[in-house]
Amino acid sequence: MASINRYFNSVKTMHGDFIQFGPTGGRVEGKFFIHRPGKVRFYYNKPSSLDIIGDGEMISVKDRKLQTQDLWPLSQTPLRFLLSDKIDLQRDANVTSIQIEPDLISVVIDDKTKFNSGRLTLVFDSADYRLKQWTVRDSQGYDTSVAIYNVVENGPTNPKLFKIDYLANARQNRHND
Repeated sequence: MASINRYFNSVKTMHGDFIQFGPTGGRVEGKFFIHRPGKVRFYYNKPSSLDIIGDGEMISVKDRKLQTQDLWPLSQTPLRFLLSDKIDLQRDANVTSIQIEPDLISVVIDDKTKFNSGRLTLVFDSADYRLKQWTVRDSQGYDTSVAIYNVVENGPTNPKLFKIDYLANARQNRHND
């Protein structure tokens, strides 16, 4: 675990491609950008109309087609573990299981927050400790898995990628009143 901690804490930015598998077997692809601590962007390829942004405080799930946006505090989502400034898997009380296989290491983190309870499973390559995939299990027991590839670590990121349009939420709420 110390090797995974060392590797993961050395990576402050990461971007690449992803494939996401939903609980009903649906598959979507896109590009992702991470800037730790707290910032993330998932651009989903069409036909998906989702856009997920984390600005360090909040997570925005935007549907471009429906023109809706839902906001959650980052601290109340399982992504907070993945996006935290420092990760210590040996000391984190939420780590409930570690499985070491010849080619992969899986770390299970149970997440119980006020809003939500779920599970985050992080999958690392056992040779170089690079993050390969994560799976989020929501409070209803549904799994969503994200596999990442073509990953560039510690490259430059554009701060504009992580900006949430809070005015869009105000406009949306006005229309719903």
